[in-house]
Amino acid sequence: MIVVAVEAVAGGRIVQLWLPGVPLWAVSLVLMTLLTATNMVSARSYGEFEYWFSSVKTLAIVVFLFLGALFVLGLWPDSPGGLGNLTAHGGFAPEGVGAVLAAVVPCIGFFTGAEIVTIAAAESAEPERAVADAIRSIVLRVVAFYVLSVFLVVTVVPWTSKAIEVSPYAAVLDRLAVPAAGTVMNALVLIAVLSCLNSALYTSSRMLFALTRNGDAPRGFTKVSASGVPRRALLAGTSAGYLSVIAAWISPDVVFQFLINSYGAVALFVYLAIAVAQVRMRRKLERTEPERLTLKMWLFPWLSRLTIALMAVVIGAMAWLPDSRSQFWLSLLTVAVVLAGFELRRRKGPADAV
Repeated sequence: MIVVAVEAVAGGRIVQLWLPGVPLWAVSLVLMTLLTATNMVSARSYGEFEYWFSSVKTLAIVVFLFLGALFVLGLWPDSPGGLGNLTAHGGFAPEGVGAVLAAVVPCIGFFTGAEIVTIAAAESAEPERAVADAIRSIVLRVVAFYVLSVFLVVTVVPWTSKAIEVSPYAAVLDRLAVPAAGTVMNALVLIAVLSCLNSALYTSSRMLFALTRNGDAPRGFTKVSASGVPRRALLAGTSAGYLSVIAAWISPDVVFQFLINSYGAVALFVYLAIAVAQVRMRRKLERTEPERLTLKMWLFPWLSRLTIALMAVVIGAMAWLPDSRSQFWLSLLTVAVVLAGFELRRRKGPADAV
């Protein structure tokens, strides 16, 4: 739900570049209202919008990879070619391991959300196969689109360039002398933001709907429309987004900043809990119901343990690095509140939760 607000505000700020006279809260409100209405129709309408958003993003990144590859290979006009920028200006990893960890921490936030495919796949005709195919596709796309594109950014433009701090992809297009690079990138970033906002609206409603199954949320959220949309859950999740947008308008430096920082490592704590639970459940199923293990973790248990260890390292880095320390403590506070709520819910039982 916080992501809903964050993306709505981000989208509003981009639109303000073209409509500077319109207040931020008004633009954010319009964006949220439009996409909420879309999600209210059906899961299919969400999928249609996401399909076109993703298609534009995919086409843009493919073109970017192609142009960047031409530059690196020396096939672009006035291009020196080569990988010299990777070792120039202080060598490889010039600021040491600490800087690498400092970069990894905020990057984690960009990867949270991959679980959306499993939620969406649950509504498909063959959820087991759909989840497996979707996860494999995500791994390949992250490597091909994200890792490769960032590799090209630091290869084409020196990491010391101030332009990278503003917009890395626009900096590359400027280096290649692509006309109207800034405008093009702002439009593409807006599409990416709307895609995230669309997905956040969908996911928050489905997660709230799923919580009702075991009495972890009011039963009223189980009601669905004729088209299968849990509209009450959607409106409940969206309402928190509206409140957060108001907070961004009234108190951008206090309330809204607290919401963003408290979100910091929460998703990472969730993923850590999932990884630990996966190891425990896998061991249990191997003993009791091995026939249920139709989808198996690769290289179990070593890859699972490595995943847990690496996430623990990132969380430790958040506590150690000054720039992310506040996010770590706010996230830890949020986790403590959630665990306290869970314990209270466990003691009272499911009947009291409805």
